[in-house]
Amino acid sequence: MLYPLIFSPIFKERIWGGRELERLYAKKIPAGQPIGEAWEISDRPGDASVIANGPLAGKDLRWLMENHAAEILGDAKPAAAGRFPLLCKILDAREKLSLQVHPPASKAADLKGEPKTEMWYIADAAPGASLYVGLQHGVTRGEFERKITDGSVADCFHRIPVKAGDTMFLPSGRVHAIGDGLVIFEIQQNSDTTYRVFDWNRTGLDGRPRELHIAQSLASIDFNDFEPKLVPANYIQSGSFKFRHLVQDPLFHVQEMVFENGGSLTLSGQYLRIIAATQGTATIADDRSGIFVQLKPGDFCLIPASLKGVEIKARPRTTCLCVEAN
Repeated sequence: MLYPLIFSPIFKERIWGGRELERLYAKKIPAGQPIGEAWEISDRPGDASVIANGPLAGKDLRWLMENHAAEILGDAKPAAAGRFPLLCKILDAREKLSLQVHPPASKAADLKGEPKTEMWYIADAAPGASLYVGLQHGVTRGEFERKITDGSVADCFHRIPVKAGDTMFLPSGRVHAIGDGLVIFEIQQNSDTTYRVFDWNRTGLDGRPRELHIAQSLASIDFNDFEPKLVPANYIQSGSFKFRHLVQDPLFHVQEMVFENGGSLTLSGQYLRIIAATQGTATIADDRSGIFVQLKPGDFCLIPASLKGVEIKARPRTTCLCVEAN
């Protein structure tokens, strides 16, 4: 019998990372390393998330997909090779990430990569923090290529100041970079293909410049994608909470749910869902299995599609992301 599942995060050292995941979310990150990513729910080769609660503790998401895929997914479609369709992360960017792009589905196979559509939810932002997303209006491919050559390609990117709670959707093909001073919840396709355009002339953890992928990037970039906007903050009141749609895409849907005075919600329908707490405290209750999962900020819970009547009980001033895979 399946139940609401939590997993042990997989930490990734990154040249641009830091220690904010420890400070903000009390995550037990490796000592002395700049940790840039916590992979909270992953079914990547060599990086399968291990279950941390209940009778299945110790087994991993790869095992679940091999033995219980129909119960986990419901009507959701698996990724390539029968893998879990999403990859959920928390990013800690103490320095800027590279200017980069992910290949669109129409070109990924030819480029020997995987398509990657994603969204960013800003959980914490230093004063003046920014994203670089899309192109400045009117930038042409020819101008972009010339500025790659002279080292000024960052001038082509659309820069957007951001604060906590802001959200950006990034379909594959949209050039982007995360600025410094940001902690971000990232929901994405199960993919790990990134093509770097520019890396701020810095060296990697090994002391060498990191590889750039100019030809692949130019083949992937949508050169008609000018100055995209953040997701609007249009909330809808529903009983004890309010919500807004962050992403409605063929790959996944994401809502932000805000329980200002606390409250509860019974999840209707049987869908593969992931609940992530960004602030406050929520309990995921499954009466059938008798298993209850308490979520604090930075925690993720996978709710298999086979479960019925799962309830979210939130304390006051709690905000959660609700992700549905399609």
